[in-house]
Amino acid sequence: MPTIINPDYDAVVIGAGVTGIYQTYLLDQNGMSVLGVDAAEDVGGTWYWNRYPGCRLDTESYAYGYFALKGIIPEWRWSENFAGQPEMLRYVNAAADRMDIRRLYKFKTKVVSAHYNEADNVWDIRLDDGACLTCRYLISATGPLSASAMPDYKGLDLFQGEAFHSSRWPTDADGKPRNIDFAGKRVGVIGTGATGVQIIPIVAETAQDLFVFQRTPNWCTPLGNSALGEEEMDLIKARFPTILEYVKTTPTAFPYHRDTRKTSEVPEKERNAFFEALYDKPGYGIWLSTFRDLLLSKESNKILADFVAGKIRQRVDDPEVAEKLIPVDHPFGAKRVPMETNYYETYNQPNVHLVDIKTTPIDEFVAQGAKIGEEIYDLDVIIFATGFDGITGSLDRIDIRGHDGVRLIDAWVDGPSTYLGLQARGFPNFYTLVGPHNGSAFCNVGVCGALQAEWVTQMLCYMKAGNYSYAQPTQVAEKQWTDAVYADFARTLMADTNAWWVKVTQKPDGTTVRRTLVYVGGGPEYRKRCEEVAYGGYEGFELA
Repeated sequence: MPTIINPDYDAVVIGAGVTGIYQTYLLDQNGMSVLGVDAAEDVGGTWYWNRYPGCRLDTESYAYGYFALKGIIPEWRWSENFAGQPEMLRYVNAAADRMDIRRLYKFKTKVVSAHYNEADNVWDIRLDDGACLTCRYLISATGPLSASAMPDYKGLDLFQGEAFHSSRWPTDADGKPRNIDFAGKRVGVIGTGATGVQIIPIVAETAQDLFVFQRTPNWCTPLGNSALGEEEMDLIKARFPTILEYVKTTPTAFPYHRDTRKTSEVPEKERNAFFEALYDKPGYGIWLSTFRDLLLSKESNKILADFVAGKIRQRVDDPEVAEKLIPVDHPFGAKRVPMETNYYETYNQPNVHLVDIKTTPIDEFVAQGAKIGEEIYDLDVIIFATGFDGITGSLDRIDIRGHDGVRLIDAWVDGPSTYLGLQARGFPNFYTLVGPHNGSAFCNVGVCGALQAEWVTQMLCYMKAGNYSYAQPTQVAEKQWTDAVYADFARTLMADTNAWWVKVTQKPDGTTVRRTLVYVGGGPEYRKRCEEVAYGGYEGFELA
């Protein structure tokens, strides 16, 4: 059994997004010494970093807003059904003020390394400002989409215009996002995922020419955003407790339940009317409220995919452009479905040009722009909406080492192995919130991350009361959980799709290993299992 020493902190929490600040607050409230660390200048997480024009929630504001629903900031009033980034950042700041957590954080600071010290049962932490410290419990709340994926294009350093990733929008002297005037400029946007789909219509409003460099189109459906009136917001506020209890019963903590019928059980006329209603309804209903076999049956999925493809053809004037915007490589909903506002109509504008870089990739960048084959696209601004290394990417960028100096990135080289998606064997006292294989990453993070922080807090309080200071999964418990996660995912149509929640590894022998990074069993089932584990004295964990 490891020896006991008094570390500098009971816990270090990495991240100051909505989950991280709540975890820090809960531990402090329960009498633990805790330090939060974040690279940003203040709280916000994804809402601090992603300040591009058009950035907004694709979750209904009232359903995402756990801090308001829980009573931490019960007076909070949303101005839109799907809040924009500035309002989201105000929301997180208001919650941080109420919880008084900034005093517990080191901002503008990165965790460089975290090594488990077996002799003393502590984590040795090194920060990028040179500071070294120890903690008993290391908790990551780095977010599922925080490690920017920047393609390594040849010659990008030669480009003479502005170039940046969407999550690192240029700022002014005060650190606020710069209002870039696209008028009269030739702009290139690389990427048509959720971020690109939000940026493209905004840039197209004023740019002289907008070149959308698309590798793979996504299935996109209307967001349907609108303002929230005073009376409507009053009613929502009155229902805050009911809303929270309801979203906790749904598979993804969105305010939708999947239809219990199979597609084949519904007559075509009725089915099409149902699809029309869902397509016109704001939010993710077309993805999360449709028939229960959407992601289990190729035949059922194709029926809905054909319906959405028909909508794209109706909205895009040029038939050739429309076909290029319709996915052929993945089923509907097997990747995240970007929510859009006038995205497809944007391609009807004469200043917008769709460039297929899957058929003919970008060769390199030169001083004046992008070179594809013999053609050079003259550009003044390049926006990389190229996404993120999902879920584990931010952990891969920290030197995390457990028992015997084993690196986490090596332990998970072919895909994560966890228990409840919260701990990995060989890395004692290390908790991953909204991490791989838990019930928060494939979910409404605003709610699911907070519920997970509450569970971890309860476990640490249990350990304190029982004089335990060491926890890691048993080998059997971890294997059973991980095998079940992979088996559940393999039964879905998502298993063969290169979404951000799948880790794809090319082996030296030419084979490809695909491992899911998410748990798809649904939030209620996940939390039920977690409560069973807790009730059983944290069964499946080795406590000492």
